[in-house]
Amino acid sequence: MKIVNIVGARPQFIKLAPVLKAIQRYNEEHKDLPIHEVLVHTGQHYDYKMSQMFFDELGLKSPDYYLGVGSGTHAYQTGEMLKRIEKVLLKEKPDVVMVYGDTNSTLAGALAAAKLHILVAHVEAGLRSFNKKMPEEINRVLTDHVSTLLFCPTKTAVENLRCEGFTNILNDGELIPYPPDSNLLIQFPTVINTGDVMYNSLLIYGELAEKHCNILQKLKLEPKGYALVIVHRIENTDNKERLQSILQALHRVAQEGLLVVFPVHPRTRKVIQDLSIDLSSFGFKLIEPVSYLDMLVLEKNARVILTDSGGVQKEAFFFRVPCVTLREETKWVETVEAGWNRLVGYDPEKIVKAAMEARPGVESAWPYGDGRTAVWIVNLVRSLVYREVYFTD
Repeated sequence: MKIVNIVGARPQFIKLAPVLKAIQRYNEEHKDLPIHEVLVHTGQHYDYKMSQMFFDELGLKSPDYYLGVGSGTHAYQTGEMLKRIEKVLLKEKPDVVMVYGDTNSTLAGALAAAKLHILVAHVEAGLRSFNKKMPEEINRVLTDHVSTLLFCPTKTAVENLRCEGFTNILNDGELIPYPPDSNLLIQFPTVINTGDVMYNSLLIYGELAEKHCNILQKLKLEPKGYALVIVHRIENTDNKERLQSILQALHRVAQEGLLVVFPVHPRTRKVIQDLSIDLSSFGFKLIEPVSYLDMLVLEKNARVILTDSGGVQKEAFFFRVPCVTLREETKWVETVEAGWNRLVGYDPEKIVKAAMEARPGVESAWPYGDGRTAVWIVNLVRSLVYREVYFTD
């Protein structure tokens, strides 16, 4: 069996890492039925700190294909990826193409495979913000509707797909008992609640980060003594008024006596420079983008996290750190329902109030699975494609 994994951006590298580990483990246990894995990096994130650093740190193998698409409009990126991915797929002739999340790399990989009649497995399927102005939302919806295997991180994601007309939902959207029934009736497309692969990553790498990262000492930070800020979404960075409102609110948070630690995304830094905004007087601790392991340590030890990143919202929830989301909607509704995440948009008063009043949420039922998601996914792909079951604990 041959699987082509397609990634291109930082969040996808994090989701890919445990899947590659699971494939390696599977092959060690099934040497007579190995999975041949081919890794394609589109080059959507091409800056070292946003790309290669994560490959190095997560111990990922070098891509078999680096497409070098780089930056550009959504149409340019997606079109170039489609052309280049198609060439790879025609050469490799995989049984399954696996795509992750909701980037242009996700959509291009799914479309290229679907048009060649190759099975598409979407990891992190079913998520919805219900805001079609977000390019990620368009990518999510279109990818799901050309996918064959839809691996959902939560039951909410399953229910989103049910509402869109998907009917073959294994175990009625609940996590499949472990090990699953080998007599499952499989029809394509199939919707499966596998749990969250990013939670899987955190369990693998979180302990490693705690042992080997000294980012707190390096930055002279006290645990629970700072607010961590991540701002990189285009709807915030490319809107002058919105970005200025957010920065002014963060300035007020710093004036209230809470240290603001701000790893500045390359896109955000460029926009700030273009606007001639001088952050040196804002009282922030401005730092360069950090590695995944360093980010885990910064997130875990923050008093509050302010972000427009979907992945960071979820990691805050994993670590039980209050989060203030600088957007008006989120695909991670469970974090809001449990009180760990507050949606404030870009209103300065709401941002400051939420940051300074941040409190823990409730200890609700855990929605993101048992941490074995990657093992589930690899076994499910192999067994569902060939109608055979090779599950191991």
